[in-house]
Amino acid sequence: MDAFSPFPPDWIKDAVHAQPFGCPACDKGSRKAQRVWLNRRAPVFTEARKRKYQEFYQCECNTVWWGWSSDRPPLELGKSDSDQNEPTGDLPGNWPGNWPEN
Repeated sequence: MDAFSPFPPDWIKDAVHAQPFGCPACDKGSRKAQRVWLNRRAPVFTEARKRKYQEFYQCECNTVWWGWSSDRPPLELGKSDSDQNEPTGDLPGNWPGNWPEN
């Protein structure tokens, strides 16, 4: 799948506009999509002169939907379990702040 192809794929022809942003059939978000295509050839400009694009998704449930890039919720970047394994304390010995001065 080429999300950035300049040519629209056939599977988007029956897409429905999803409001709020997410699959209208099962409520899953865009990260669960099986296929994605971004319509970057026809941006729409907002009143604040920002661009927004149509983003097309085919969900795991096979529903095809689209939403505006400006409506996509922000990515939730919370702490994961692996963050608990991060070292704490002093910087590693090869950190640039610990390099010898010339």
